[in-house]
Amino acid sequence: MTIDQDPIWSAVPYPALLLDPNDNILSCNGAAESQFSTSLRQMAGKPLAAFIGGSSPILEGVSQTRRGVASVVQYDVDLSWQDKHARSYTIHASQVQDRSGNVLLLLHPTGIATQMDRTLAHRSAARSVTGMAAMLAHEIRNPLAGISGAAQLLAMSLDEEDQELTRLIQEETDRIGKLVERVEEFGDLRPTLRKPVNIHDVLDRAKRAAEAGFGRHLRFVETYDPSLPFTAGDPDQLMQVFQNLLKNAAEACPQVGGIVRVRTGYQPGVKLSLPGRKAEGLPLLISIIDNGSGIPETLIRDIFDPFVSSKANGTGLGLSLVSKVLSDHGGVIEVDSQPGRTEFRVRLPVWKEDLAPETAATQGESD
Repeated sequence: MTIDQDPIWSAVPYPALLLDPNDNILSCNGAAESQFSTSLRQMAGKPLAAFIGGSSPILEGVSQTRRGVASVVQYDVDLSWQDKHARSYTIHASQVQDRSGNVLLLLHPTGIATQMDRTLAHRSAARSVTGMAAMLAHEIRNPLAGISGAAQLLAMSLDEEDQELTRLIQEETDRIGKLVERVEEFGDLRPTLRKPVNIHDVLDRAKRAAEAGFGRHLRFVETYDPSLPFTAGDPDQLMQVFQNLLKNAAEACPQVGGIVRVRTGYQPGVKLSLPGRKAEGLPLLISIIDNGSGIPETLIRDIFDPFVSSKANGTGLGLSLVSKVLSDHGGVIEVDSQPGRTEFRVRLPVWKEDLAPETAATQGESD
């Protein structure tokens, strides 16, 4: 049995489905057909689980309405279909008040403003390190050099057995020195280079570096929008951003069967507005998607904060530095994660001649 769509049903701008008492789809609107890339004819009579997955929390929300709860609202529910970009939805499940046992399900996309609020918090966290970074690096580097030098001199007067201790001191000072170098990058306050950059060139460089090193065990799948316009920025810094994201994806993927997907697209209408500044469009979308174990739920909201890491020996600076560099470029980064699928989305502005008039005449080519 199906219910004919009427003008009101069709006018609902978000995916809407009507379920029978067995959670089979009775009807849906045009937005739901678009969401699931199919037609009502193909969906009618089939179980909802066939389209959202048998472990989706949406099924529990529907079940609660059947247990007497008139209406259930679920926030930040990730939903993807046929390997599309995962999106976050607010789910409304309500009983139809005709004693039929039918349930109306509405899937309301989480507003981009909510996602941007989270992203801006990440930007602020990354920048909170900048002020202290140069001072901290300087204060640590000088005594560290003294410790390292003293360990080397001490080793000259010790026997082989005791030299093991000085080698340990040397190794640990070297490790701290590398950490200081990472922190010092946050203290770099030089203006970001502004020139037209072909983001596909940057992604190709990052992918080739990954395939030659940490990503040798992976299969990379690229889906690029060939009409994508240039962005504005420093190609080397952007290379660092995407190499870091690919490295994170590689480390999360299984040694066998690991897949990293790199996608680009154009999404007009996405703008970032900051106090005292004109809203800037961020239409360039770059996604890095892996099939790894996912980011722990307890960490995902703070994953771009300094010193937050899901890795046993991680410094927690890589993603924070990524956030800072993208902030310097006028861009943002977002993340969605669940077991088996993590997606980092980078949004960047389009190159405009007035961004850097002094370089526009000489920097017409992308690196």
